[in-house]
Amino acid sequence: MILNMVSENALIVIGRHGCCMTHVVKKLLQSLGVNPVIHEVEEEKDEVCVAKELKLIIEGKEEKGTCNEQFPMVFIGGKLFGGLERVMATHISGELVPLLKQAGALWL
Repeated sequence: MILNMVSENALIVIGRHGCCMTHVVKKLLQSLGVNPVIHEVEEEKDEVCVAKELKLIIEGKEEKGTCNEQFPMVFIGGKLFGGLERVMATHISGELVPLLKQAGALWL
């Protein structure tokens, strides 16, 4: 499910339901004119399943344990971009908009 979402969308944000950091990432991207696909993980058991699938996407292999990345996770162009800190840093440096344009998430 997550793999399809990541591969079919130019920009996707995966985060916990009600998480303030997910909300901040979403609002920042929307302020830039992007409408990201948001996948909110609602329960702890769902989080384990999502983390395992994300580990497959990120590392390309299946291993025991959970994904070391933290929510929210932002995927741009089918690849893990990072979390809130990386999104904010690239926005401040002016690098985020060109990346979004290159991935096809932003047309203007």
